[in-house]
Amino acid sequence: MLNEDGLRSWYHRLGVSSHAQREIGRIRASAPSRRVGGGRSNVSGRYPSKKMGVTIQFESHRVELAFIHEMEHDPDVLEYWDQPRAIPLEYLSARGRRVAVMHTPDYFVICRDAAE
Repeated sequence: MLNEDGLRSWYHRLGVSSHAQREIGRIRASAPSRRVGGGRSNVSGRYPSKKMGVTIQFESHRVELAFIHEMEHDPDVLEYWDQPRAIPLEYLSARGRRVAVMHTPDYFVICRDAAE
């Protein structure tokens, strides 16, 4: 996990805008926005991350837990956060109408050269 100096250096190196810096700061300072729950055929749980120093939630032991293992051991991944704040999505429906919804991503990942 990045310390404050490392994060400032990462912001500078990638030219991250002040708005994006504030959003990333909010994600890093906040608890997950929701607790996950398994569906009928999913197994949910918590993974004790050594990289992050916290437990990370997963909603699917086949997909999301595999993703967590990948993030945990990928040297290009600096941090990953589960259930970050909801983000607005806007798109056109099949009928051409504008649709605006709030969406909670499963994870927010900070890599050496990007944030996803």
